[in-house]
Amino acid sequence: MDDKLKRIFYIAVQRGASDVHIVPAKYPTLRVDGGLVNLNEEGIIFASQTKEMLFSLLNDDQKNFLIKYKDIDFSFNIDDKIRVRANIYFQNNGLAGAFRIISTEIKTIEELNLPPILHEFIKKRQGLILITGPAGSGKSTTLASLIDEINHNRNSHIITIEEPIEYIFLPDLSLISQREIPRDSPTWHRALRAALREDPDIIMIGELRDATSVQIALTAAETGHLVLGTLHTNSASQTIDRILDVLPEGQKNQARFQLASTLIGVVSQRLVSRLKGGRIPACEVLVANPAVKNLIRENKIYQIDLVIETSIESGMFAMERSLATLVNLGEISMETAFDYSINPERLKNLLK
Repeated sequence: MDDKLKRIFYIAVQRGASDVHIVPAKYPTLRVDGGLVNLNEEGIIFASQTKEMLFSLLNDDQKNFLIKYKDIDFSFNIDDKIRVRANIYFQNNGLAGAFRIISTEIKTIEELNLPPILHEFIKKRQGLILITGPAGSGKSTTLASLIDEINHNRNSHIITIEEPIEYIFLPDLSLISQREIPRDSPTWHRALRAALREDPDIIMIGELRDATSVQIALTAAETGHLVLGTLHTNSASQTIDRILDVLPEGQKNQARFQLASTLIGVVSQRLVSRLKGGRIPACEVLVANPAVKNLIRENKIYQIDLVIETSIESGMFAMERSLATLVNLGEISMETAFDYSINPERLKNLLK
C-alpha cells in the first residue's frame, strides 16, 4: 500500500471519520459526523498520484476488472488494525476512491442504541428480517450486530453473501461461511441459489437488489431459514412496496402471500448527528403482527403507516416518534430532527 494513503487512513481513524475520499485535483477528504472535511495538510492529490495510490491496493486481477468494468468493490485490512470497504471508480479526471472505515469490533444492539425488539426478531428460527435506510445509514453495522448475537447464542450454520465482506465474524457457537462477490462466487444470483444447497440455518444477504434476489430470499424464508437482508428504502411501508415492485406482474400476488407469511419485521434507520458529537440511529420499527400480514395479503400497504403509529404496545414506532424521543432525551437538536423527518407535521405534534 502507498505510504501516503496509509497515513491518510490512520488520520481518518484518529479523527473518527466514517469515510475517506480520494479524488484527483482535490485534497483528501474525510466524512466526520456526516460532514466533509478536507485534509489540507496532506496537499492536493493530482491524477497521476491518485492512480498510483489506488492501484497500490489492487492485485492484477482486480486491476483488470477495474479497467473492464470501470469500478470495483473490495475490502482490505491495514496492519490488522484498520478494516476498509473500498470502491475505486473512473470519473472525469481519472481514478477516484471512496472508502468506508469498518470497525474491527462488532458492537451489540445496546452499544449501537438500536431498538431492543431486535433481540426478539433474531430469536425466530425462520422468516425474513429487513434492515433498511439510505447509503451510509449503518445498515451493515446493524446486520453484523444481529449475526454476531446469533453467533454467540445459537448453534447454527450462518452463510453471508456480501459485496464485499465488511465485518469479519469469529465463529463461536455457530459455524459461519462468509462469501464475497465476485471472489467466492461470480454473481449474487449464483451465490444465493447455492446457499440453499449448503445446509444453512441463517442466510445474511448484503442487499436485496432485484427480482431474483427477492424471490430467493422469500423462498429461503418460506422453507425454514432465517433470512436477514438490507434494502435502500426510507420507511417500513416503502420497503414492502419496493419488494413487490421489483417483481414481474405475474409474480406479485404470490409474493404478497409469501411476504405476509414470512416477514418478521422491518427496521428503517438513519444515522443522525448527536449534540455531543458522533452519530446515533433514529429508527422506525414495523413488527409483522397479524394486522400487518393481513394488509400485505390484501395489498393495502398504504395503511401500514397507521398501524405503526397505533401499535406502540407491539414494539412498533414511526421515525417521527424516534426522532422526538431523541430530542426529548437531549441527544439531538430539534433542527436535526426536522432534517431527517419524513412527516414534519407529525413530528411537530409529537414534540408539543
